[in-house]
Amino acid sequence: MLVPPLSTGIFAYMNYRVPRTRKEIFETLIKGLQRLEYRGYDSAGVAIDGNNNEVKERHIQLVKKRGNVKALMKNFTVKPHFGIAHTRWATHGVPNAVNSHPQRSDKGNEFVVIHNGIITNYKDLRKFLESKGYEFESETDTETIAKLIKYVFDNRETEDITFSTLVERVIQQLEGAFALVFKSIHYPGEAVATRRGSPLLIGVRSKYKLSTEQIPILYRTRKFLEKDLNRAGGSGAGRFLLSRLDSSTCLHAVGDKAVEFFFASDASAIIEHTNRVIFLEDDDIAAVADGKLSIHRVKRSASDDPSRAIQTLQMELQQIMKGNFSAFMQKEIFEQPESVFNTMRGRVNFETNTVLLGGLKDHLKEIRRCRRLIVIGCGTSYHAAVATRQVLEELTELPVMVELASDFLDRNTPVFRDDVCFFISQSGETADTLLALRYCKDRGALTVGVTNTVGSSISRETDCGVHINAGPEIGVASTKVVISCMGRSQQSFISLVMFGLMMSEDRISLQNRRREIIHGLQSLPGLIKEVLSLDEKIHDLALELYTQRSLLVMGRGYNYATCLEGALKIKEITYMHSEGILAGELKHGPLALIDKQMPVIMVIMKDPCFAKCQNALQQVTARQGRPIILCSRDDTESSKFAYKTIELPHTVDCLQGILSVIPLQLLSFHLAVLRGYDVCLKSGNVN
Repeated sequence: MLVPPLSTGIFAYMNYRVPRTRKEIFETLIKGLQRLEYRGYDSAGVAIDGNNNEVKERHIQLVKKRGNVKALMKNFTVKPHFGIAHTRWATHGVPNAVNSHPQRSDKGNEFVVIHNGIITNYKDLRKFLESKGYEFESETDTETIAKLIKYVFDNRETEDITFSTLVERVIQQLEGAFALVFKSIHYPGEAVATRRGSPLLIGVRSKYKLSTEQIPILYRTRKFLEKDLNRAGGSGAGRFLLSRLDSSTCLHAVGDKAVEFFFASDASAIIEHTNRVIFLEDDDIAAVADGKLSIHRVKRSASDDPSRAIQTLQMELQQIMKGNFSAFMQKEIFEQPESVFNTMRGRVNFETNTVLLGGLKDHLKEIRRCRRLIVIGCGTSYHAAVATRQVLEELTELPVMVELASDFLDRNTPVFRDDVCFFISQSGETADTLLALRYCKDRGALTVGVTNTVGSSISRETDCGVHINAGPEIGVASTKVVISCMGRSQQSFISLVMFGLMMSEDRISLQNRRREIIHGLQSLPGLIKEVLSLDEKIHDLALELYTQRSLLVMGRGYNYATCLEGALKIKEITYMHSEGILAGELKHGPLALIDKQMPVIMVIMKDPCFAKCQNALQQVTARQGRPIILCSRDDTESSKFAYKTIELPHTVDCLQGILSVIPLQLLSFHLAVLRGYDVCLKSGNVN
């Protein structure tokens, strides 16, 4: 399965017996999209009820534009009760109005759908649907879903088939990852949402008492699709337990009173309306009709939770606002002193030099008896694992494997019952990481989640875990994962370092080292503020580099992960080619790229690899390279050979990456702005 690009954002709103003007409803949809713009987008669209509300003339109006959400902000004379909206970062088809979501089933807009994720078998489905006479107008994988639900509707066996049944039959044919919200002229005032591998939550708001806090899961007995569709790659028909659908199995306002429902891929789009949410799980089908929410599943398994609980979000609206900053990414970079402190708060006692991670304490004995640690992630989360591997091996005295989730699965890696597997994911929904988790659970390993999202799939499915306490991730570059991966979230550096400190608490030979690291953690927030004060100097450096086509970032030891992460951020934010290079491998090929025209950033710190990095520096200058060096303030030796230096405060070697990655974050931000890119539009995977 491909990792779904979380840069897409979906939002939908339904009101039941809640008076809302046309303007208020449309503004709700637009504001929901604006809250999701940080995820990256190149086009946007909405689907709302048209002007004519008579049954025979009922229709859906689609408005789709290339560009930002402002392009949609026009005056509409419509009166919707259920509207869906979408921001898109193009994965299938160029960014234009036709390829934007919502995608429609036909020119009459009988069914429309918004989608976050990737459908991997869409070509086979499209070929089948075209053979049945369905005409496609876009290049997207999502249009296949809209056409498929119309095919199922056109070939229904009875006239009274429900909207949720149609969706059940459709998702049985889909392979890949998706979060979907459907709207149809055939089911006015009804909404159906479902997910697999991509996050989706439902917010509920009512001033009246709700019927339940636990929504029971329902199952049906249905035939799914006719034989020819199954031959096209479907999973076949199935028979399941039939559950009665009535008021006792639904969520609604007691007394059939007013209630509102919000559907979104991210809590940031909902929090200003309500903090009461339901997190859907894979293959849940949520249906809302007549003010009642029910949740269905297409199959039952022994591990199924029999209900979905309403949860209360702790997120505050001001946490997701940019404040005085020009972009969310910039805001999050400058919030890192606070986020690092939040990760350690209540966990590190600096007076007694002790560390307690409550989510792991009951499993600590089992972890200490394990054969090895396997740390698994994608993108930035993987870099956090690379950054902490060395200190984890030192403090736990266990072998530590660091794995990219996709490669880990491709290799069918051997996993044993006495392994402990860590899964790092900011969102808690990263598809490949989630699949790796299930792979390891099937083989009996103890699983540990490191995530920032309470209620996410990874936090629910792991045996135990650590919550990063980083706050809502808004910036596209996932900087909080870096700094909590390397200093702020469970996904990151600091949470993994704290785990190592817990593991080594009873090792006498490591007590001096533990105290050194704990004192380093205590001073981190202040040192990060010092690094952030270099912002103007880094902006001046960006003025020299923004016209370049490529950039190399090199280091070794603890700072190799810094180079990987810095290069990744430069690539995904600035569209400039950038490569993180292990300095010890310089003479094995990369040295051929060095000349006086090639910008080179070298991370050289006063740590055990200092002398070896000096050797790499000599190789760069011998090829007429002009290195920009990130170094310690007292490092006069490296400064002699530098074209420019960025002098950083010094901390414990295993924590230095938290400080040295910040100039690279700032550099990527300034480069993007100088190269003419709106940082709010950048795509970035929240891993």
